[in-house]
Amino acid sequence: MIKPEVKIKYPWRLRVQDYVWIGEKVWIDNLDDVQIDSNVCISQGAMLLTGNHDFTKPTFDLIIGKIHLHPGVWIGAWAVVCPGVTCYENAVLSVQSVATRNLENDKIYQGNPAQFKKVRLIVP
Repeated sequence: MIKPEVKIKYPWRLRVQDYVWIGEKVWIDNLDDVQIDSNVCISQGAMLLTGNHDFTKPTFDLIIGKIHLHPGVWIGAWAVVCPGVTCYENAVLSVQSVATRNLENDKIYQGNPAQFKKVRLIVP
C-alpha cells in the first residue's frame, strides 16, 4: 500500500517487497539504493534520507549511504532514517525519532539520536 503524497526521488533506486505500508507524505530521498523488505510499515511523514553533507569541510561534500529495512520493521510517524542505516528484523523506530546508526533485531528505539528503549515482543 502506497498512500497519497509519497515522494520518491529515484524510483529505479527503490526495491519494495510484499505487504509493505508506506504512509501519507513519506519522503524517500534515495540518492543511493533503498531496500524495503516484506511486512514493513513506514508511517506518515517519515523520511528515508540516503544523502547528507559533510559540514566539516568547506566544500560541503555530499555523503551518501544505502538504507535497508529488513522484514517486520516499523518506522514511526515523522521519524527519520539517515544515510547508511540498516534496520534489522522487527526493529521499531518510534515517532519523531532519528536513526543515525543501525537498529538491532527486535528492539525499540526512541529519540534524537535514537537510543535503545526496550525489547519488542511479538506475540503469535
